[in-house]
Amino acid sequence: MNQKHQEDLAHIRSMMERSSRFISLSGLSGVFAGLSALIGGIYVYQLFKANGMDYLNDEHRLYSANLVSELFWIGITILVFAFAFGIFFTIRKSRKYNLPIWTSATKKMVFNLAVPLFAGGIFCLALMHHGYFGLVAPSTLIFYGLAVINAEKYTFSDIKYLGFSELILGCIALFNIGYGLIFWILGFGILHIVYGLVMFKKYK
Repeated sequence: MNQKHQEDLAHIRSMMERSSRFISLSGLSGVFAGLSALIGGIYVYQLFKANGMDYLNDEHRLYSANLVSELFWIGITILVFAFAFGIFFTIRKSRKYNLPIWTSATKKMVFNLAVPLFAGGIFCLALMHHGYFGLVAPSTLIFYGLAVINAEKYTFSDIKYLGFSELILGCIALFNIGYGLIFWILGFGILHIVYGLVMFKKYK
C-alpha cells in the first residue's frame, strides 16, 4: 500500500471519527472542574469546623437543617462552575481547531450523560429527604461514574477510565460511611485534575 492510500485511509478514519464522536472535549475542562470540586470540598470541611464538627474524628455527626441546605447549595454551585468551565473550554477548543460543536454526536453524548445524572440527582434528593446523608456522597460518585461510562461511546474512549474510577471509588465509599467528603474530594477533585491533565497532554 503506497503512502497516498495510507493518507486517504487516515483522512477517512478522521472524518468518520469526527462524525460519530464528540472530540471537542478539552482536558482543561476536567482540570478546572476538579479544582472547583477541590475548593468546594475544602470549604465544606471548614464549614463543618465552623459548626463545631470534627469531621475526621467525630463519628456521630448531627446535620442541622440549615447546614444541609447550605451543603446542597454548595454542591449546586460547584456543579454550575464545573459545567461553565466545561462549556467555555469546549467552545474555545472547537473554535481553535474549527470543529463543529452541536452535532448529532454531541446530542447523543449529552443525552447519555444526562439520563444517569438526572436519575442520580433524584435518588440523592430522596436520600436527603429520608435523612440518609451518609449515602449521598457515595451515590453521587456512583451515578456520575455510570453517566461517564454511558457517554463514552460518543466521545474519547479514554473517558471510560475516569468513569470506572469514579464508580469504584463510590462503591468503596459505600462501606466507609462518614468519610464521604474525603471520597468526594478524591473523586470529583483529584481524579478530575489527573484525568484532565492526561487528556490535555494527549489531545491538545
